Amino acid sequence: MTIAARFDLKLDAQDKELLSRAASLMGTTMAGFVRSAAKEKAQTLLEQESRVTLSNRDFLAFNAAIQGAFAPNAALQEALAAASKVKRA
Repeated sequence: MTIAARFDLKLDAQDKELLSRAASLMGTTMAGFVRSAAKEKAQTLLEQESRVTLSNRDFLAFNAAIQGAFAPNAALQEALAAASKVKRA
């Protein structure tokens, strides 16, 4: 069972008329129209924010970095050696 949560919204008369007309065109209620439009906008925004967009130059630099040979630095080598000693104990 889905629990409904309430969300109240105050609009000026022009905005209410605009939403009402749009809802009528879609064959839905104003609440249904606003809910659908807000959900669609939220999903689009969240999807855009979850992506990383790189310029071509940055993509090439990133790709070269991950394709190159990996050589651990001294700090990582020490951490790996310490972790290896803990496993043996």
